[in-house]
Amino acid sequence: MAIVTFYEKPGCASNARQKQILTAAGHQVIAKNLLKETWSAERLRDFFGAFPVRDWFNYSAPAIKLGDVVPDRLTEQDALELMVKNPLLIRRPLMESGDRLMAGFDQDVVNQWIGLSESESISDLEKCSHSQGRHCTGHE
Repeated sequence: MAIVTFYEKPGCASNARQKQILTAAGHQVIAKNLLKETWSAERLRDFFGAFPVRDWFNYSAPAIKLGDVVPDRLTEQDALELMVKNPLLIRRPLMESGDRLMAGFDQDVVNQWIGLSESESISDLEKCSHSQGRHCTGHE
């Protein structure tokens, strides 16, 4: 069993399913509101590891959908500054257990990291389950 600090957007159905999978595998989940955390660029950067900047983003965020933010055009520093100002841009969830941090919920990676129950496999746990992503933008 691992203790997982799980930074989520409260009310996000995908984050709720991800937490259920972790709990079903016997892990203790400490949920925190991603949008209310005080992020620094340095702290946030640690969650993204070797991912390219484009993979740091929540593509359901209104600023991205409207074209105000184009992840492929951003430097690492610019991306982090935008995310500190607007946490809706951050790919969810952010997770921390022991000395490891990660962004997103790739079941294979999470399974290799802390282990998951085989019966809890659900496809595409990072996509918003609401029509047109309306409930996952942060405007509900």
